[in-house]
Amino acid sequence: MGLAAALGGSAGLAATLSACGGPATVASRLPAGQAAIAAAKTNPVAVSPMPGSADASPHTQISFLGDQSTRVLRVSVVGSRSSVHRGTLRPYSTGTGESFLPHAPFVAGERVRVRATVRSRGLTRTAASTFTIAHQASVGQSEFPHNSGNPQAVQHYLSAPALRPSKLRVTTAPKPGASPGYLFLAPYQGAGTPGPMIVDQQGQLVWFQPLPPPQIAAHFGVQQYQGKPVLTWWQGKVLSAGFGRGEDVIYDSSYRPLATIRAGNGYQADLHEIRLTPQGTAWIDAFDPIRMNLSSVHGSGDGVLTDSVIQEIDVRTGLVMWEWHALDHIPLGDSYAPPPHSSSPWDYIHINSVDPGASSDVLLSARNTWALYDVDLHSGGFRWRIGGTRSSFRLGPGARFYWQHDAEFQPGGLISVLDNGSDPPKEKQSRGLLLKANFARRTVALIRALVNPSHTLLSESQGNMLSLPGGNWLIGYGRLPNLTEFDAAGHVLLDATLGKDVQNYSSSLSAWHGQPTDLPSLSVESTSGGMIVKASWNGATDVASWRVLAGPSPGSLMPVAGASKTSFETTIQVPAPAAYAQVQALSASGEVLGTSNTVAG
Repeated sequence: MGLAAALGGSAGLAATLSACGGPATVASRLPAGQAAIAAAKTNPVAVSPMPGSADASPHTQISFLGDQSTRVLRVSVVGSRSSVHRGTLRPYSTGTGESFLPHAPFVAGERVRVRATVRSRGLTRTAASTFTIAHQASVGQSEFPHNSGNPQAVQHYLSAPALRPSKLRVTTAPKPGASPGYLFLAPYQGAGTPGPMIVDQQGQLVWFQPLPPPQIAAHFGVQQYQGKPVLTWWQGKVLSAGFGRGEDVIYDSSYRPLATIRAGNGYQADLHEIRLTPQGTAWIDAFDPIRMNLSSVHGSGDGVLTDSVIQEIDVRTGLVMWEWHALDHIPLGDSYAPPPHSSSPWDYIHINSVDPGASSDVLLSARNTWALYDVDLHSGGFRWRIGGTRSSFRLGPGARFYWQHDAEFQPGGLISVLDNGSDPPKEKQSRGLLLKANFARRTVALIRALVNPSHTLLSESQGNMLSLPGGNWLIGYGRLPNLTEFDAAGHVLLDATLGKDVQNYSSSLSAWHGQPTDLPSLSVESTSGGMIVKASWNGATDVASWRVLAGPSPGSLMPVAGASKTSFETTIQVPAPAAYAQVQALSASGEVLGTSNTVAG
């Protein structure tokens, strides 16, 4: 029955915590199910770190999240070793609460007691929490070994020599019924430069932003911020320990940075999630290595465990509005990833997706417990679990999943999830699953499974399943360089692949309108009878054609040639040589959208 059954569930956790100086019983650590959730809802203000948390950051702020009327009147924060903490209260831009920022950090291993007077919904209440500060561990900063890939699977442009992204080869061109829009990828590994990349459905580049090594990008796509479409992605480096350290960014339709989202409380943002909300907040995740006695789970007595931390960040202020730690709620014995025998950190849980629901809840996917968790925002406890060793439901035929990614709520009470099925392999193919929970019968049924019929695609890591308009689905295979669009019946509408060894955490497809502030670019090559001009404009989506201007001096340029835009870089033959040249990007109506610098011919 695997590691979880062998360890006897939560009993192993209690012994481990006691051995590391934490609370001695599971009851003091784990929420008491629906009773705890009901009790928490009597006070509408959620306090983070949550009551009973055993591994809060030494640099944590104290978050009080409520509704639009929430105001913090008085705060008392006392550490068992560091004594009374003074600090500053700062309100959230959403008006839904405040954070207390201590002037000094807490001490590892100490217990902190928080008591606050809070005004909410016309009533004055007491909000309280008691938590323990983690013994954080340092880990090696080396990245995953680089795979050189295939140099032929890299794009090169004379007009934009700094852009060297991976190629996307479309193996099944879009069929009738395929969703319109651009593909949003962030390839890394292989021979190309890493970075966020937009391509059309023929595989032609639209926009690329190269990142300096060892940085990569992940989770790239279109979201809404302040009522407008924006680009969002994570950028940073991925450690060989199995998680990322970086930040999330928001760019506008002119490819200008709007905001940077950093994890709070001393953490660094991990690559697995960046999800914006209409309220101007962002859901992100972070991984926190802590020192822990793992002998109860057959690990090291002086071990390191990587906890998964979820935060809701106020984008405008950077404050942490809500924080949740997997270790406070999920026993070590639930993990299917065996602890390492070396000093390497044990990634026991590996939360890899966060989807806030409509009922003060949030859906989490934990790769290493093969489970999905619906978390109550007030208490931090579970409303239900699907999969793993403690499922609230009996899973029907085909509904079980392994090492999964990207769980999301869907209309009609459905849940989508990418079932990686590996690593190690538990299935023959990775599948996109659409599941339906029956709360009366406590069962989960498989509504649909999407499997690529032309390729055996078993992805050992990463990947996503994206709902598209009209019932279509896009699956990105993460560790494998493939992506596939399916219709509602499971037929393939589009199939494409990046180069050998190239990885791409997630794939997205969306409408996009880009208007770069940078100028168009060109290169000029003289020939015996004229010139060959190559023109491009990184990120421009409205260019229909190009016009070449040339002349004996920069002040005497005249139109000499033109051509329809054919790809990212358009080649234009100029019949006569000239000392100087320039290009203009034209719209479908002939309007000049942008003019390049003048270069010598």
